[in-house]
Amino acid sequence: MTQYRNLEEYNLEVTDEVKSRYSSIIKEIGEDLNRDGLIKTPERAAKAMLFLTQGYKQDAVEILKGAMFKESYDEMVIIKDIEVYSLCEHHMLPFFGKAHIAYIPNGHIVGLSKIPRVVDVFARRLQVQERLTNDILECINNTLKPQGVAVVIEASHMCMMMRGVQKQNSVTTTSGFRGQFEKIETRNEFLKLISSKLS
Repeated sequence: MTQYRNLEEYNLEVTDEVKSRYSSIIKEIGEDLNRDGLIKTPERAAKAMLFLTQGYKQDAVEILKGAMFKESYDEMVIIKDIEVYSLCEHHMLPFFGKAHIAYIPNGHIVGLSKIPRVVDVFARRLQVQERLTNDILECINNTLKPQGVAVVIEASHMCMMMRGVQKQNSVTTTSGFRGQFEKIETRNEFLKLISSKLS
């Protein structure tokens, strides 16, 4: 039987520093760091935080440029229901939901998997949903230089659900449009398509 291998890589110096901070936090809130369930928690939490913020070390522009192809197709391309997981920069609590992205090519298309990767690069940073939407929009617009780009994100925020107003069923929607999607008919076509379920 093949032994399980964890392929995540971490800078040991940074991991140890973050681990030390988590140890202090756990101690300060009144927990016992020597309790069975908590002995490895500072290290696990440090690695989780470094994983969830790895977008700072990634280049979304290079991801797109690595899979751009000349193509004469000039109709709307939509990738919808892209899972989004990020951390609110105000409370460092998760927010999560879906992104719907479209672009109209202008001589180049991009490998379909690269759009969700761009979402991950910007989501894996401390974020607000408004800036996340704009970061994705501007990156695609400036790199692909399409006829237009549209981004809609729908997300639930744990900082609203677990604390503060404690509203469990609220969803925040943000959007951004460039080029052809600033025309109401093109925008409406996009919004209709992301709302429909294909059988």
